[in-house]
Amino acid sequence: MHPVIVYTASRAGLLIVSLGVLYILGLRQPLVLLIAAFLVSGVASYVLLSKQRDAVSERITKNRE
Repeated sequence: MHPVIVYTASRAGLLIVSLGVLYILGLRQPLVLLIAAFLVSGVASYVLLSKQRDAVSERITKNRE
């Protein structure tokens, strides 16, 4: 499967999971929930998706050559 699709789907999945967890933990205001979920999923993706990010970078570099 194309690395960009895998990485994008993984990021979207992390955002959805973050939304769900934060909602369960009590964040009910939509704007605050969305902002917090973006922040949490951003940090989580930085830590958890390093292999996918490297694969995307390698693919982009390969295509530019």
